[in-house]
Amino acid sequence: MTHTSTPQVTIRSARETDSDEILRIYQEGIDTGNATFTAAAPTWEGWDTGHLAQCRLVAEADGKLLGWAALSAVSSRCVYQGVAEVSVYVSTSALGQGIGSKLMSALITDSEENGIWTLQSAIFPENEASINAHQKHGFRVVGNRQRLAKMTYGSKAGTWRDVVLLERRSAITGTD
Repeated sequence: MTHTSTPQVTIRSARETDSDEILRIYQEGIDTGNATFTAAAPTWEGWDTGHLAQCRLVAEADGKLLGWAALSAVSSRCVYQGVAEVSVYVSTSALGQGIGSKLMSALITDSEENGIWTLQSAIFPENEASINAHQKHGFRVVGNRQRLAKMTYGSKAGTWRDVVLLERRSAITGTD
């Protein structure tokens, strides 16, 4: 009988040296056509400026990056400093292994330690796995934006897409 062992997954802070793997995994998600309106992964500088300096995590096993999670500001207005948009991407080679769930759990903890009180996500309704994963971690559907924008790339170019809006309010809300 053959036993296969699942490698030990470590969640840690992302480093600039992870940039190539982060962008590779991002592009894998983009290539599905169900992750984002973005047509191609940006440069590292673009990714770096598009995400908050804190709350950048990667999942790693046996020295290989399996996924990443990060937050983006939803507004530059100071009243929204505790509101951020979630991005979680898992390598296609690691799908179905709970990597996204581990990243989401760690991201929620990290966000609360950094004063984030509301996490938001905008997900294509066809991406049921992502919606389910968010709901598992306390996100609730707050709306549906119909025909929000058209895809500009791939087999879905020119197709109008709906987006499901989800949010998670932290327990830290109203504590000060």
